[in-house]
Amino acid sequence: MSEKVSIPKGTKDIFYPEVAKWQYVENHIREFFSRFLYREIRTPIFEHSELFQRGIGGETEVVRKEMYTFPDKAGRSLTLRPENTASVVRAAIENNLFNEMYPLRFFYIGPMFRYEKPQKGRYRQFHQMGIEVFGDDSPGVDAEVIYSAYQFLVQLGIRDMKLLVNSVGCRREECRPGFLKKLETEAEKHHDQLCPDCQRKVHTNPLRIFDCKNQKCTEISNHFPVILDHLCRECETHFEQVKAFLSALGTVYTINPRMVRGLDYYTKTAFEITSGQLGAQDAVLGGGRYDDLSKELGGPDITGIGFAAGMERIILHVEAAAAKEGKIILVAYQNQSLEPDAVKLTKILWEKGLNAYISYSTKNMKKQFKRGDRIGADFAFILGEDEIQSDTISIKNMATKEQFTIKNEELDQWLKNNL
Repeated sequence: MSEKVSIPKGTKDIFYPEVAKWQYVENHIREFFSRFLYREIRTPIFEHSELFQRGIGGETEVVRKEMYTFPDKAGRSLTLRPENTASVVRAAIENNLFNEMYPLRFFYIGPMFRYEKPQKGRYRQFHQMGIEVFGDDSPGVDAEVIYSAYQFLVQLGIRDMKLLVNSVGCRREECRPGFLKKLETEAEKHHDQLCPDCQRKVHTNPLRIFDCKNQKCTEISNHFPVILDHLCRECETHFEQVKAFLSALGTVYTINPRMVRGLDYYTKTAFEITSGQLGAQDAVLGGGRYDDLSKELGGPDITGIGFAAGMERIILHVEAAAAKEGKIILVAYQNQSLEPDAVKLTKILWEKGLNAYISYSTKNMKKQFKRGDRIGADFAFILGEDEIQSDTISIKNMATKEQFTIKNEELDQWLKNNL
């Protein structure tokens, strides 16, 4: 016997009934963000490695440790996308969308790839949804993006949420670069007490020390200076206006001055939404402004802001009942001679846009009902010799086991009242 081939570590098969949750969330994404005039964009699953090295930042954990990078047959370095913002910006530049489309608002749903330790809600092939807005540097847009992110999760029924906001400044010398010098000086004083990874970050990217999960490093970094005390006048004013817009939108937030994003392209506003429903792995959604990314990738000097959310994390929050789209009707028939009548009834239900199922291979009524239980049928429409002769349909509530009969001419009204 041949050896069984197993699924690669950090990947997952998705099938019914879980896939119903995915479809429910994906439909919600498309319906919800269309209200804000977002349009879907689909980018390639792999890109030239340079895109992520330049866009994300060479000293980020993603680029240093997590990217799936490989040469193609021509020797070009390609990478399975670890995130999608850089890809969307590349697509907009390459296809001249910045000059041809308005408003510049996109949403996406798709697989991403990062080599890291699999954990609850995070796989090596994982899925993200996200939105991107280009060409508007108003603080009001920042607040709108944050508001829409929060409301999107609220309407999915996610509970116990907290919105964290911060500003990570800009590239002016008196703003983030100046702060990083002060942070590096302070971190150097504690160099020997930091974990090996943070010791390396002291001189390469000290801001990332705030991301470290090592308890000792966290205790030390809690005494480091914070960027909110070192913002330039423009970034300070921008952040104050973002907070004012959030208050005007009735969105409750908490300022976290030590919150940073894991990618280097962020400027000014940064935010994260957490949920207590998942314990330690509480981050559900995060994003921020990235005003220099287009220029960094060879495009026009155009501002951007967006967010991304892990679909697996969201799916863990979605209740099974919420994911069920429409009630299911089992069409059962007493014997094989009635199969054509059962098929005709099933066709009528399909054409009315209803979820109907008929078991062609199971002639025994008891087995048909068992099949109905397995597919989660809410009602069984039963056809027997008596129903055919009297022009009726017997209906069984699969949950309560109550059974009653209606005339065929009453079907439309019953469906309207009950489905």
